[in-house]
Amino acid sequence: MAEQPSGAHVGTMTRLTPQLFKPCRVVVRLRSTTRHIGALVVALSGAVPALGQNGASNGEWPAYSADGGSTKYSWLTEIDHENVGDLEIAWRWQARNFGPEPEFNFRVTPIMVDGILYATAGYRRAVVAIDAATGETLWMYRLEEGKRGENAPRLNSGRGVSYWREGADERIFLITPGYHLVSLDAKTGQPVTTFGQSGIVDLKRGLDRPVDPIEGAIGSSSPPVVSNGVVVVGAALLTGLAPVSKENAPGFIRGYDARTGERLWIFHTIPLPGEYGNETWEGDSWSYTGNAGVWAPFSVDDELGYVYLPTEAATGDYYGAHRLGDNLFTQSLVCLDLRTGERVWHYQMVHHGIWDYDNPAPPILVNIEVDGRPLKAVVQVTKQAFAYVFDRVTGEPIWPITERQVASSDIPGERTSPTQPFPTKPAPFDLQGLTLDDLIDFTPELKAQAVEIASQYRIGPLFTPPSLAQAEDGTRGLIQIPGQGGGANWEGAAVDVESGVLYVPSITNPIVRGLFNDPEHSDMNYVDARWRLPGPQGLPLVRPPWGRVTAIDLNTGEHLWMVPNGDTPEYVRDHPALAGIEIPRTGTATRGSTIVTRALLFVTSGDPILRAHDKETGAIVAEIALPARATGVPMTYMVEGRQYIVVAVAGPDHPAELVALTSR
Repeated sequence: MAEQPSGAHVGTMTRLTPQLFKPCRVVVRLRSTTRHIGALVVALSGAVPALGQNGASNGEWPAYSADGGSTKYSWLTEIDHENVGDLEIAWRWQARNFGPEPEFNFRVTPIMVDGILYATAGYRRAVVAIDAATGETLWMYRLEEGKRGENAPRLNSGRGVSYWREGADERIFLITPGYHLVSLDAKTGQPVTTFGQSGIVDLKRGLDRPVDPIEGAIGSSSPPVVSNGVVVVGAALLTGLAPVSKENAPGFIRGYDARTGERLWIFHTIPLPGEYGNETWEGDSWSYTGNAGVWAPFSVDDELGYVYLPTEAATGDYYGAHRLGDNLFTQSLVCLDLRTGERVWHYQMVHHGIWDYDNPAPPILVNIEVDGRPLKAVVQVTKQAFAYVFDRVTGEPIWPITERQVASSDIPGERTSPTQPFPTKPAPFDLQGLTLDDLIDFTPELKAQAVEIASQYRIGPLFTPPSLAQAEDGTRGLIQIPGQGGGANWEGAAVDVESGVLYVPSITNPIVRGLFNDPEHSDMNYVDARWRLPGPQGLPLVRPPWGRVTAIDLNTGEHLWMVPNGDTPEYVRDHPALAGIEIPRTGTATRGSTIVTRALLFVTSGDPILRAHDKETGAIVAEIALPARATGVPMTYMVEGRQYIVVAVAGPDHPAELVALTSR
């Protein structure tokens, strides 16, 4: 689509006693002996071609998603088809004592530079430095935020930290739960006193709209991104299912000097009067509407000097009559100049969003070749199960994106966009919308029960608007697929920088969107009813696979293969209604994550297993048992001649920890 309007606290540093863990054997079940055809062993020096986005090289993992381009790719090959089945736990790092109580959903991905891992842990989001070979804790830092921290909208350990080096100056950047930006000396964990005020910048200041310093519900769970001496900071707010008000803090994006903490620029994701796109916010909705932030990590092209913003929806997620118009720059991919914060280009994936289809993951920067023409591409995977592919220099779609007519809302006061953008390539990587043919059909009885359940709700194609929880036609809301969890979500995707193949984990998990008026809770006309969607006899409503991994060749836009992600759930396999029926591998409707090395594709799912897949076929090469379900995106690195894979794990009865795997 052509570009048009449519969008002073005190820290503590403590050096801790080493914690030693006894290595233990993991259970491995080999599923395939398929061999990787390409070269499996390369020297680290000279192995990386001169690409714009290289993945993680030199055996390190210096950024949240491996590199500034969020490729989640490593050139390491020590762990390969031959030995991946022999992986063992090298060390375990416990996070249970970081915070007033243990955390059970640990979403961190550590970074690794010069043999040291840096991660966050605990509800107060301590920063820890860990010896990459032994798991020994080297130092920790935590900012005491009191009530401000307790009021954080995202009170969790976060997804990690960022690293920046200039000469001998090495720094770690943290965004705290209470929304402070902290600069630490990477070697000691001490605040860098020349940054901000004693190492700290108050992010509730300088937002160009007043925010209460203690009660204001704005923060971020993702690390900032640092490039060309600029720290770029995003924002996350309370979830938008049923906001208490149509007025909220805005998630404006800001750039800070990495040396001094000075604010260099601000980009108004809800444009002010006189700014491009302000007319897409009708009335004065631009002045009070909030959200429109970037809660996912950013991506940067160091050479171009561009930062890429995957923006979210405005307040609230499912009702937009208080903010009529297309609402730039919500649910868009926005490219900014790193030095000035000026918009270079943008593309809005959802006009006037009312489906919670935030851009949930960092855009992926990769160099590809389309019809013989080399291109610098950027790929945004979405909750709605599209992968949008653009020229990252100009913003032009690599393949046409068409505006298609979609249904109109019948919610009082709502006015939906008449069209939404549909990529012609690549094809969707998961189910979009719902028809009766999509319902579970293991037996005629189950299919009939599923049809009866679906008849109580509205169903339709992608971008069918939410409906009332008690509509005049007798339905109880919309069955939305993909739901608020995706499709894809914050775990994102990974790309092989050599081949240009994208690997996307996704889930098929329908939800109900039923709106109602709740004046005791909210000043919005309508909010979401939060209804659960039952399936027949406790089974899923739709046919499998319920979790999948899809390989997409970005050079052609074509799908190469799709495999279910995860085994068939036990409650399905052992269900009495399915006795005697052979159930195929279904995958699980629990979000997974991917990383790629030169040798293998690694995938997590809803079970406590790390799977190694053949990149060319999707075949499972090995399944490595974990102590609990993987809750963070894995990472990999080389230290002292050995390759490690580290992943955060946790569960309802398993406090958070980092687990390091390596071959014997």
